[in-house]
Amino acid sequence: METKILVETSARHVHLTKEHIEILFGAGHELTNKKDLSQPGQFACEERVTLVGPKKSIERVSILGPARPETQVELSFTDARTLGVDAPVRESGDVAGSAGCKLVGPCGEVEIAEGVIIAKRHIHMTPADAEAFGVADKQIVKVAINSEGRKTIYDDVVVRVKSSFAAAMHIDTDEANAACAFGKCYGEVIA
Repeated sequence: METKILVETSARHVHLTKEHIEILFGAGHELTNKKDLSQPGQFACEERVTLVGPKKSIERVSILGPARPETQVELSFTDARTLGVDAPVRESGDVAGSAGCKLVGPCGEVEIAEGVIIAKRHIHMTPADAEAFGVADKQIVKVAINSEGRKTIYDDVVVRVKSSFAAAMHIDTDEANAACAFGKCYGEVIA
């Protein structure tokens, strides 16, 4: 049984609908691929936005492409406190009843009533990866990261299985800093 999984830090970012891309960056605008990400078809964009909350703003926030069906903002708890929003911990895409904020681009701004979340830590796997690890879609596992001086076991990690995924665990910047999970880092899945 496979037990080691690549651990990647998923820093604050935004997913935008086509409509919101055009409001923020102009009619007909297409997101510009700056760098492909580990998940197939996903990319970091050249474009950036400013997030505005009740307390403060965070400038130059990354946008991940391609366009999505719903606009979503993924933050760490530190980011949420900075903005002054009460963002819940949720799986990506589960935005109903979550926090809102304003997004500002060079051509306009968008106020979202919901869509701001703290992404639940998760592992992307293909069906073959899940079989090799002995886990199933939506299973909750633990992952141990044995970094020097900061050994950490993350509980409540959801496994997400889809044929288009690449095997990797995603944690936010607060979680990465707590475990010194920098650079090429691997964790051990404890099912």
